[in-house]
Amino acid sequence: MPVVPRWALLTSGCAPVLLIAGWLIAGRLEGPAYDPVSQTISVLAAYGAAGFWVMTGALFALGVCHLLTAWGLRAAATAGRVALGGGGVAALMVALLPTPSSGGSLRHGSIAAIGFALLAMWPVLAAHRGRSAPWALRPLPSLWATALMTAGAIWFLVEAHQQGAMGIAERFVTFAQSVWPFVVVASCLRHPRRTECPSPAGTET
Repeated sequence: MPVVPRWALLTSGCAPVLLIAGWLIAGRLEGPAYDPVSQTISVLAAYGAAGFWVMTGALFALGVCHLLTAWGLRAAATAGRVALGGGGVAALMVALLPTPSSGGSLRHGSIAAIGFALLAMWPVLAAHRGRSAPWALRPLPSLWATALMTAGAIWFLVEAHQQGAMGIAERFVTFAQSVWPFVVVASCLRHPRRTECPSPAGTET
């Protein structure tokens, strides 16, 4: 029996597709008043936005996808699965607590920051040592994934401070965070030793 069910390929693969479709459709509905370079995704999901329901639905679906993928990703270390699931919960809460039509929201921003942190950390927390682990669950690729997502988050903070290309930076990091679960699931399903779960980090003899 595979260590990861095949339906996890669907839940993880739908996450980036739904996210991108959400911001593209919502942005089109918003029209030329919305600038995807300098404005964030949260603007599209704010109360009163033309694409409010589209972007809110996409964020909600993203959270559900992450939760289901975390549940099915039995090959990953427990800490990583919990962090991925926590990121899914954060996405659900961001969808349920949108920003107001004008101004910011400390509650929304705090939840979004927690979600970014959890989704950035889950790859390295999910890693296993040893050659028996699928490629995407080995320490080095996992560390690189976490480093890339962390760098993207720092880039976003810099752009936000400078009132620069926040939209581009946010889309980069959210895409990276949404696509990595798919990479991990695909790696697990292609792994030749699918009938065995790797030993948790530090327990292999």
